[in-house]
Amino acid sequence: MIAVILVIHLILAIALVCVVLLQKSEGGALGLGGGGNFGGLMTTRGSANLLTRTTAVIATLFMITSLALAILATDRTAPRSILDRPGIGEPTLPQAPVAPSIPVVPSPPTQGR
Repeated sequence: MIAVILVIHLILAIALVCVVLLQKSEGGALGLGGGGNFGGLMTTRGSANLLTRTTAVIATLFMITSLALAILATDRTAPRSILDRPGIGEPTLPQAPVAPSIPVVPSPPTQGR
């Protein structure tokens, strides 16, 4: 499921970049949508409205897929809060030193022969 939404998300990202680059800019960057007719299809104003609406639709779909990917990426089995984890919020008492279970007896010194 995540892979399908991710592919759609990437296609929307590429389409959004292309549609934004097609729009006429005031600085005259690419501006492929300006300068007369948009491929003889419609007027400049009509192409600007179409590209603006297309940008809005693609941007909305991009945001929806972003939210869907973020929701699907969360791990539902993990605790939601640090306080929900066992042992984190509970104070622990220091352990008393434990005596060895088998006493260590030093070996008697050997005398030289």
